[in-house]
Amino acid sequence: MVLGIGVSKRLMSLKFRSILVLLVGTALGLSLSLGSGVLAERETGNSESLPWDEARLLAEVLERVKQEYVEPVNDRQLIEAAVRGMVMDLDPHSQFLDTDEYEEIRINTTGTYSGVGLEVNVVDGQVVVVSPIEGMPADVAGIRARDIIVAIDDDSVIDFSLTDTITKMRGKPGTRVAIRIERAGEPEPIDFNVIRSHVQVRSVRSELLERDYGYIRLTHFSETTYKDLRKAIDELQRNSPSGLQGLVLDLRNNPGGVLDAAVEVTDAFLDEGLIVTASGRGRESNFERLARPGDLLDGAELVVMVNEGSASASEIVAGALQDHGRATVVGHRTFGKGSVQTVMPLSNGRAIKLTTSRYYTPSGDSIHGQGITPDLLLDDTSMADALAAVTEHRTEAGAALLQTDGQLRQALQVLTSGRVMHSKAD
Repeated sequence: MVLGIGVSKRLMSLKFRSILVLLVGTALGLSLSLGSGVLAERETGNSESLPWDEARLLAEVLERVKQEYVEPVNDRQLIEAAVRGMVMDLDPHSQFLDTDEYEEIRINTTGTYSGVGLEVNVVDGQVVVVSPIEGMPADVAGIRARDIIVAIDDDSVIDFSLTDTITKMRGKPGTRVAIRIERAGEPEPIDFNVIRSHVQVRSVRSELLERDYGYIRLTHFSETTYKDLRKAIDELQRNSPSGLQGLVLDLRNNPGGVLDAAVEVTDAFLDEGLIVTASGRGRESNFERLARPGDLLDGAELVVMVNEGSASASEIVAGALQDHGRATVVGHRTFGKGSVQTVMPLSNGRAIKLTTSRYYTPSGDSIHGQGITPDLLLDDTSMADALAAVTEHRTEAGAALLQTDGQLRQALQVLTSGRVMHSKAD
């Protein structure tokens, strides 16, 4: 294999040649154990033989960087950088995952990790608490939404990335982490000593907006999303005096997640029909998913909210419910990510996330680069004054949501006014 690559001993050390062989094998989707098979193909004139000239180019560039770059770069850095660039150059959604990135993918798909239970984001350069997860250590300790995290274990987070901050708060159950926050109205920072535990990430949030009309927000699609959706609908049904008459399903800024979770969520509102099809090169990359009998809403009206941040799995849900006339889709045109990525584990806790399929809505449309067009466009001002006066039957929490979200007020108006459309042709 090394001889076939054609790199002389004058250019490369034995150690670096060994690493290069592994890299080329990875790049070409081959293991060293297949070397004899590759050689046999070359001898029979197979047109799919190894691209030796390109492999030589890769080796030459790696060696020049290793020898001449202004700062020393170790072999592992070079190899990972080469692999990362190779995969990223395929399309914007394919990615090489190091151990930390792979772990984050696992958490997003399974919905579980060990830490303190805080949802955080970076706002104006500050790490801001979006929400403490109810009942989890940070919530029990008293950390609140809109608190600003300034230090973790006495290390300032000013120069931390969001990933660094999240990683710093995670750890083994039972271990302690010190979190310092700044809070509006408090003159001095507040220190919390929080004991880590197993955390269940919530992808589903629900509220009764007003009597018999509910609201469910899906932040992403994980393996627990469908189960949590069922629980949320059951609770809304119990709290609706006359039974749930309608639901707003909010998929705004939901970037996607597990495809099967999106299929389950869609199936929750359909009795039959095609949900999604996918087409790719591999056998497992070609499939279709069908709805099974059973509608969790028993035919109650459904409005789906989307925007330009709704992507991938969110678009599967919105597209299928729209195509089947089961829901009115309102908001703004979605992102337009009509591809499916498969996470493929590699050695030493690493992986690649590779685009393997393109998916299609039940009508046969590919929304890749196009997005889902809503049945009704929403803005933040229309209908607000008229709706503000209708507070008689609203719950306290529901009224608070509606007061701060003009688009949600409009979605509720669509739901309660009988304007829900039951096919794209209406």
